[in-house]
Amino acid sequence: MPRFAANLSMMFNEVPFMERFAKAAANGFEGVEFLFPYDFEPEAIAAELKRHGLEQVLFNLPPGDWAAGERGLAALPRREAEFRNSVDTAIRYAKALNCPRLHAMAGLISESVQESAAGSTSENVSRETFSSNHQIYLENLRFAARKLAEHNLTLLIEPINTRDMPGYFLNHQADGHAIVAELNEPNVKVQMDFYHTQIMDGDIWKTYQRYRDGVGHIQIAGVPERHEPDSGEVNYPWLFEQLDRDGYAGWLGCEYKPRGDTEAGLGWYRAWQQR
Repeated sequence: MPRFAANLSMMFNEVPFMERFAKAAANGFEGVEFLFPYDFEPEAIAAELKRHGLEQVLFNLPPGDWAAGERGLAALPRREAEFRNSVDTAIRYAKALNCPRLHAMAGLISESVQESAAGSTSENVSRETFSSNHQIYLENLRFAARKLAEHNLTLLIEPINTRDMPGYFLNHQADGHAIVAELNEPNVKVQMDFYHTQIMDGDIWKTYQRYRDGVGHIQIAGVPERHEPDSGEVNYPWLFEQLDRDGYAGWLGCEYKPRGDTEAGLGWYRAWQQR
């Protein structure tokens, strides 16, 4: 059966963050993930994980000024020093939480730059800017990958859809895996969120099969509203069965926004627990 990890940034928001670990465990989850741990001391989070027998599956590197709208630093010019410091911070937390994988968010660039790089305009300056972002991204990721390798950690990058996050640097699974190939660092993988994949690429199962060896983590949410994976246009029960038959041994991060009370919406999960 697939292993599901509760995303504590989105689920169990009925209680404060540090109480969500208990809620996840009480509802049968054995793993958790979240966006960022940095508002809390790592020792305090580690104590909650130990107390409730939970495995920390994933979290993100510091993203810059999240409250001001920043969504990562890895592809941004003139932020290299800040990005490198963020790698050290994330490693410190990962070691304390025994978390094996970290996600580096790329950051937002101008939408016009994205469009130009995709060939929808002919503005050379935009293409040059995109190329510069790409080079910065590669250099930062290579630095992070080699630092993480010293601690036996995996670095993840994630294509994110342009509807939820306009201007985000990385949007398609093909581009993510091309970047991994270009880097050629053995501990870099692509995070495949089926929600983002459906919006940007579609054909989820065939896309997964095409790139399975390079997929380091999977996340799920209903499409189009990002609610529980029990409604919408994606047949998640079928996908879960295919992943099981295919031998997927990783976690499925439940990065969705509950329609209402988190526990009331866990019928889909309880059905899988009983299989």
